[in-house]
Amino acid sequence: MYLFSTQRTGKSLPKDCTSTDEPSKCLFPQEIIKHISTPLFIVNPVYDFWQIQNVLVPNALARTGSWQKCRLNIHKCDHAELEILQGFRDSLLKALDEFKHNKEGGLFVNSCFIHCQTWMSETWHSPNSPRINKRTIAEAVGDWYFKRSSVKLIDCPFPCNPTCIHMDFSRG
Repeated sequence: MYLFSTQRTGKSLPKDCTSTDEPSKCLFPQEIIKHISTPLFIVNPVYDFWQIQNVLVPNALARTGSWQKCRLNIHKCDHAELEILQGFRDSLLKALDEFKHNKEGGLFVNSCFIHCQTWMSETWHSPNSPRINKRTIAEAVGDWYFKRSSVKLIDCPFPCNPTCIHMDFSRG
């Protein structure tokens, strides 16, 4: 609510959302997405390192030692931390439930520990790019954009995808 009132975003949010819901709820992606009429393709890793390091386990929580290694390198997570990360994944997929049925929308949701995959050729479309069902992000977006096929690609949980690029911040 603070963010909503501070930034005065109410007038910019979809009226069909703010008229039926508490207006501050309309800031959340799972709510605002319901009111977007333009065809939309979502590219997102379920283990987005920025979200993990800044939302799920911010620095203040990690300073105690718990989570410090995990939030810097997903391969260094213990069983309990991986369980929490799986819950984080599940919450993202639940938020996308309704969108998965959108005939106009496309999805490429992989299980990589990375952030912003669309601007780098290594993750967008190269021989080493992350893939789901043998398709790179660029191939999936192209198939969706040119209406060659419906694209709703959701990866299996970590560590299942050997094509993932996982960032490692522990090498400091």
